[in-house]
Amino acid sequence: MPGPLNGYRVVDLTSNVAGPLGTMILGDQGADVIKVEAPDAGDATRAGGNRRAGFTASFLNNNRNKRSIVLDLKTAGGLQAVMRLVAGADVFVQNFRPGVAERLGVGEDAVRAVSPKIVYVSISGFGEKGPYAAKPAHWRSVSAATVMYPSAVS
Repeated sequence: MPGPLNGYRVVDLTSNVAGPLGTMILGDQGADVIKVEAPDAGDATRAGGNRRAGFTASFLNNNRNKRSIVLDLKTAGGLQAVMRLVAGADVFVQNFRPGVAERLGVGEDAVRAVSPKIVYVSISGFGEKGPYAAKPAHWRSVSAATVMYPSAVS
C-alpha cells in the first residue's frame, strides 16, 4: 500500500545525520527521495566505521528508501542536472552551512526561479545568522555548545 507522501518528489542535498534522517522519514512515508551526492566522497557518513559490503550502518539507515545520483554542483553540467531534478520536485532539502547553497547556485532564490511552488528546506545547526552561523554543526559541537556533551558534565 502506498504511503501518504506517495506522488511527492524530494531532492535531497543533505549529508551527515539531521538532513538524511529527515528525508529518510519522507521516503518511509512514500515520497520519491532523490539523494544528490558530491563525486569526491559523497555523504560524510559513508566514511564511518561499522562497515559491511562497503557501506556503514549509519549511511544505510539514514538513506533507505532513496534513489541516489552523483553530481558535481561545482560544474555547469552538475548544476543544470540538479535544476532539472528541481523542476519536477515538490520539496528541496539542503543542510549546507549558511551561504554555501547560494555559492553553489542552489540557494532558495535560484531554486524558486526554476520551481516557484517548491517547499525549500534549509537545515542549519546554529541558524542563518549570529556568531556561530558559519560553523559546521554536528552532534558533538552542538552538545558541547549547550553543555550536553558527556565529558563536559561531571
